[in-house]
Amino acid sequence: MALGGGSYTTQNKVLPGSYLNFISAARTQAALSDRGVVAIPLEMDWGADGEVLEVNLERLQKDAKKLFGYAYTSEKLRNLREVFCHATLVYCYRINCGEMASNTYGTAKYSGILGNELKTVITVNIEDSTKFEVVTYFQADKVDSQTVSTAAELIDNDYVNFKKDATLQATAGEVFTGGTNGEVTGEAHQSFLDKIESYAFHCLCCPSMDKTTKLLYLAFTKRMREEIGAKFQTVVYREEADYEGAINVKNKVEDKTASESSLVYWVAGAIAGCAINKSNTNKIYDGEYSIYTDFRQEELKTALQNGEFVFHKVGQEVKVLSDINSLISFTNEKSEDFQSNQTVRVLDQIATDIASLFHKKYLGKIQNNASGRASFLVDLITYYKELENQQAIEGFEREDIAVEKGNDKKSIVIYGAVTPVNCMEKLYMTVVVA
Repeated sequence: MALGGGSYTTQNKVLPGSYLNFISAARTQAALSDRGVVAIPLEMDWGADGEVLEVNLERLQKDAKKLFGYAYTSEKLRNLREVFCHATLVYCYRINCGEMASNTYGTAKYSGILGNELKTVITVNIEDSTKFEVVTYFQADKVDSQTVSTAAELIDNDYVNFKKDATLQATAGEVFTGGTNGEVTGEAHQSFLDKIESYAFHCLCCPSMDKTTKLLYLAFTKRMREEIGAKFQTVVYREEADYEGAINVKNKVEDKTASESSLVYWVAGAIAGCAINKSNTNKIYDGEYSIYTDFRQEELKTALQNGEFVFHKVGQEVKVLSDINSLISFTNEKSEDFQSNQTVRVLDQIATDIASLFHKKYLGKIQNNASGRASFLVDLITYYKELENQQAIEGFEREDIAVEKGNDKKSIVIYGAVTPVNCMEKLYMTVVVA
């Protein structure tokens, strides 16, 4: 990211940008951006090699086969469907790129074993014997047909990059061979994180069961949140992180054909797609997996105390017990309020939106004088009032925020207090019987 961001201890930053701190108050004491974006690494048999693919639900339903090699309803795309139960946009990155299949006339557009299911059929054109009909088949489906005189005239399609120097001749069907999936390595995960660093998203999904890989994702998350200023949370499976930016999923998936960590996909979508004035607490699991929920009451209590995101069964429905993150070590600066994902969503939204406002309207454009700072203050008050109208915060007063000059002529400092609202989770009732 070109601009600076993150938290600050002293006013000594070099890069232009916005630096924001959120701390708990002592106990004595602009337009809201849309949500719903997830970044995920995927193991696939077909798909873009080494690039981030932007997919929404409409595109997935329409182009699933050419993007990922399978129909939208295929079991192979179940994890993507899990994410889209609540996400609106997904940044996908394939982490098992291997070798591309090929034949005499072309090379598969992507690597992977599904490339071996490509076939080229060439026939002489019945109206002009100097021309050929070149047809591409993928998994027995006809996906492209071209009439040409030479291979040089062939136009690459969604599945094949043609060899323009090939000599065309009639063939009943020449299959592609040599397509392989690559191994999933730590380097592949690191490549994904390197690529995704420049994108903006609300939740990062780590489906790995490997502890080293999970720690890699958690370290990336902490660096991005605290040094770069990218406010997102990361979902991991059974990894104690003790950090508000990490969500530790406890339940395992019981389907024999799926990894036991597969629930992270649904959770990532639910975390990203949850509005700042809403909570995932008591949300019904509406995905496709069978989830282990055979926990006793005491085990559920322990899970919450351990900062675990856990599902339980209520009648015939599986629901989120409490929308919490993995933070369990509370301090004066980060109280137990920071364990609430709804609180974190509000604070992350504020950080993201105010930074966006500053970068678009003020950075390098507005003078750092009384008039300029007053203008910024008015925008901030308007923004906080909108948050209050959305019931994301409460009790906001004009006096709760101030914009002052920093230690040098180019910097400003915002001082403010905010009280995020959380959804009801506990009911205590006293009945007086007369």
